[in-house]
Amino acid sequence: MTLDELFDIICTRREAPPSASYTARLLAAGEDEILKKVGEESVEVILAAKAQGDARLVEEIADLAYHTLVLLAARGLTPDDIRAELARRHRPA
Repeated sequence: MTLDELFDIICTRREAPPSASYTARLLAAGEDEILKKVGEESVEVILAAKAQGDARLVEEIADLAYHTLVLLAARGLTPDDIRAELARRHRPA
């Protein structure tokens, strides 16, 4: 699955939230709860990088990417906004 595909699923859950969806519950909980999860996952990435091996690091980065995409969706932003910023930063001088 690509990050764009995952983002599309997140947006679908935002627009038509199924009751059993973690994503829908997280979005309904609001931005403070989403930010809490982004913070937790950031710490877990650091811990995994320091002492838990590459497989665990990949798992934690995947969790951080997911929660970051949820934050973008909650704010009405998209991965294209990130791409545009990265492109702006790396334009030839």
